Amino acid sequence: MAQTNPVELTADLIRCASVTPNEGGALVVLERHLAAAGFACTRVDRGKVSNLYARWGAKTAARSFGFNGHTDVVPVGALDEWSVDPFGAEQKDGVLYGRGATDMKSGVAAFVAAAIDFTKEKPPEEGAVILAITGDEEGPAIDGTVALLDWMQREGEQMSVCLVGEPTCPDYMGQMIKIGRRGSLNALFTVTGVQGHAAYPHRAKNPLPAMVRLMDRLASHTLDSGSEHFDASTLAVVTVDTGNPATNVIPAVCRSAVNIRFNDHHSGASLTAWLQTEADRASAAFGVEIALQVTVSGESFITAPGPLSALVAASVQAETGVSPKLSTSGGTSDARFVKDHCPVVEFGLVGKTMHQVDERVPVADIIQLKAIYGRILNDYFA
Repeated sequence: MAQTNPVELTADLIRCASVTPNEGGALVVLERHLAAAGFACTRVDRGKVSNLYARWGAKTAARSFGFNGHTDVVPVGALDEWSVDPFGAEQKDGVLYGRGATDMKSGVAAFVAAAIDFTKEKPPEEGAVILAITGDEEGPAIDGTVALLDWMQREGEQMSVCLVGEPTCPDYMGQMIKIGRRGSLNALFTVTGVQGHAAYPHRAKNPLPAMVRLMDRLASHTLDSGSEHFDASTLAVVTVDTGNPATNVIPAVCRSAVNIRFNDHHSGASLTAWLQTEADRASAAFGVEIALQVTVSGESFITAPGPLSALVAASVQAETGVSPKLSTSGGTSDARFVKDHCPVVEFGLVGKTMHQVDERVPVADIIQLKAIYGRILNDYFA
């Protein structure tokens, strides 16, 4: 029986210029392959975002294994810095180049190819294989995987477990499985005083001392020292801006932003309350108004080590000879949404070149990743 080639499929996807939120034809390519292999495919588009849901097997199956991933990519950046066409899918010396080669068109191609071949060769009698693929992970992520999960709930579609195919390995294949992620919070502070002449500070109300003191207090604070499965939470001051080019003017307004990556010692609500307390303290001390706007893009979560992580780890070790580390490091992913639906872990390629100029992936790694995903399916339904 002819095997589905994940390298060719990756190349086909790279040739689709699916820069967030443009679908670019990527989901059309996948739907064509999946429908031909007997998957029931449904487009779950919402807003300006395109999404694809595909299921092999009965909706009422007792057990289902799900894969989640995205076909959207970040912009190419400075085109003249690329040595190849970002959407040309060029191969050189066993390496495939293009935007999305690592993050994560190769991962999607690998699990699609594995799912197609598995259901052809060893179709589970009472099981289902589900693929939830979004065109918006790199953007706001409001109408992507969230829309798919909302639709699944309405339609009674269910994954028993899920694997997100994001690149998880820092340096070499098999190195790391993600079993959770820290939460992420962005806070925007706006300090409002009274503009005036720099030679007459008593006639103005300078917002900068309050802002600088507030940022120093936040940045100097130790949120925690880590937990059983997480590194310590971090806070980074990412901008302080007055928009004031004049040295003889005290500005009226100053803005700043901080990003907090937090573990399971905290929640978005508890951190928001702490930030508000600190803002109120600075406001009272300096006699200025301080407004706080908070956006929580995801809470921290953990899929405790158990059957799912053990299944994935065993398959990774069997195919790579590497015993993977279970980790919660890195940024956020759509697993933060899937965790409310079913147990979820993440495993994929080496992510060294993702979002970079000349993003690339060794062809051998794509082939190996398909083998890992195929083994996971085989062992799950054994």
